[in-house]
Amino acid sequence: MFYHLLYPLRDYISAFNVFRYISFRSAYAAVTALLICFLLGPLFLRMLRRRQLTDGVREFAPDSHASKAGTPTMGGLLILVATLVPTILWARLDNNFIWIMVVATLWLGIVGFTDDFLKVVKKQRKGLVARYKLAGQLGLGLLIGLFIYYNGVISNPTDIQVPFFKDAVISLGALYVVFVMLTITASSNAVNLTDGLDGLAIGLTVFCAIAFAAMSYVTGHVKFSEYLNIPYIAGTGELAVYCSALIGASLGFLWFNAHPAEVFMGDTGSLAVGGALGTLAVLIKKEIWLVIVGGVFVLVAASVIIQILSVKLRGKRVFLMSPLHHHFQQKGWPESKIVVRFWIAGALFTLLALSSLKLQ
Repeated sequence: MFYHLLYPLRDYISAFNVFRYISFRSAYAAVTALLICFLLGPLFLRMLRRRQLTDGVREFAPDSHASKAGTPTMGGLLILVATLVPTILWARLDNNFIWIMVVATLWLGIVGFTDDFLKVVKKQRKGLVARYKLAGQLGLGLLIGLFIYYNGVISNPTDIQVPFFKDAVISLGALYVVFVMLTITASSNAVNLTDGLDGLAIGLTVFCAIAFAAMSYVTGHVKFSEYLNIPYIAGTGELAVYCSALIGASLGFLWFNAHPAEVFMGDTGSLAVGGALGTLAVLIKKEIWLVIVGGVFVLVAASVIIQILSVKLRGKRVFLMSPLHHHFQQKGWPESKIVVRFWIAGALFTLLALSSLKLQ
């Protein structure tokens, strides 16, 4: 919005020329998101407590989580507002990629909110039926996949680059749409599974958003993309503004979600954030990089799959408890130590993903 209102005035006031720079608008999108969280956060928490929108202990959570009962949930609403408002204020609104991200975030935010609403307000313990939740995730992936496949916004849309291998490409053809559906759904669910300790998922989101902000910027820059030997996609640089808003929103929410958490993001936040990360990877053609960028999310999701398969096939557990972070809790690690060590792992995955760009 600010770009369209103020940049045209550059001929009269030269200072407004700064709005042409993605870096400037990205920085202030992050600051705006952070301020929204700090200003609205306390009011939002009081509203949740007043309406008694609190979370119960998950059915398969460790015994140590009993003290978390009664903590306000649905904090993902704050993340959504703090991400989308700065994006609309600071991004170029004539950019298709920005609107895809806005729709994707809102779409899965609504799916998550419905789940939280049924659990917290309607007192339905299982919330939204799993098949409806999955339908919402796959439906979003289908729409985005079809848009990319038929719209022509990306050249060679069905080609998938392979990290660490120069000019290595996998062409999926029409199956690319299915691939997009699975990518967004898997990413959304992986973040949801990781949201089990105070500050864990939202802290890891910061590192993922930093990685995708950098990748978006270089992908949308002719010279940088040529130098790094990655496909140039016009307009994707603007996604750095969205990523920066997500960074600011995540840091702002972490202020209230850090141990001991004053609020949980709930499925409203985790499904939306996870889906947003998956959508970002698809739009900048870094689908396989998502596995590296979100390495900790992948490991957590994999631990659940391995545990289920092991119990069904062998009748034995591989982990003391899944997801993975609960395994370490059962081993006696303090919650704060697990979170910080997972953050460190997340930072390392981010560095690995960014460094791999030069190896193309």
